[in-house]
Amino acid sequence: MLLYGWVSAEILLGAALIGAGIGLLSGAFGKGGSALATPLLHVIGVPAIVAVASPLPATIPATLLASRVYARERCIDGRVFRLALAAGIPATIVGALSTRWIPGGGLILATDVLVLLLGMRVLLRAQDGTPEVDPAPASLLRVTAIVAVVGIVSGLLGNSGGFLLAPLFMTALHMPVRRSLGTSLAVSAVLAVPGTMVHAWLGHIDWSLTLAFGLASVPLANVGARIALRLRERALTLSYGFGLTALAGGLLVFAR
Repeated sequence: MLLYGWVSAEILLGAALIGAGIGLLSGAFGKGGSALATPLLHVIGVPAIVAVASPLPATIPATLLASRVYARERCIDGRVFRLALAAGIPATIVGALSTRWIPGGGLILATDVLVLLLGMRVLLRAQDGTPEVDPAPASLLRVTAIVAVVGIVSGLLGNSGGFLLAPLFMTALHMPVRRSLGTSLAVSAVLAVPGTMVHAWLGHIDWSLTLAFGLASVPLANVGARIALRLRERALTLSYGFGLTALAGGLLVFAR
């Protein structure tokens, strides 16, 4: 049972196990992981708003460590990163503050549908078999519009936005898969900061849950990033597409 300011040992253990699995997947697939953690924490008995916000602080060190692995392989797009921060930080703050008035249930459902469609598009891209080449730089308007929308959604859902950033970088900006994942991790690490501050101010975070989740997820995010970089480009794209599709499909079934 979860009481205010106190979490049972069973829930802490469950949070640690969830954190371990989410950390590995988040490092491999360029996402902070809090979006995946929220429904799982809710299943084990964590109240909805606490399950939304408590994993978010742990995504900061996890995504930083994993993004460093990608940075060493030059898999982060500096221009997209800088534009994303300029648009994403204020948008995330607006989204997090809006949790006072906007219910998240319908938004979560719509987001799951979007992730399912993006996963299917990534799979089609992998099946195309055309070698990836560096695309022309995306326009400032396209980058900022994508990140602003993702920032608002991530603030509302209490996550760092990586679950949408990486597939949108691939499908809307036509970035190679490794660069999409690395850039997504780097942006997510920063966007998690304002979201954490606002949700902490609103009293949505249980820090004991955050600690249990983070101690397991942080080291495994680094492992996940190393595994992803060792995969061939097509194998990584297929794995990512299947992962997104299966995740979104599972969450939609669970939501029903």
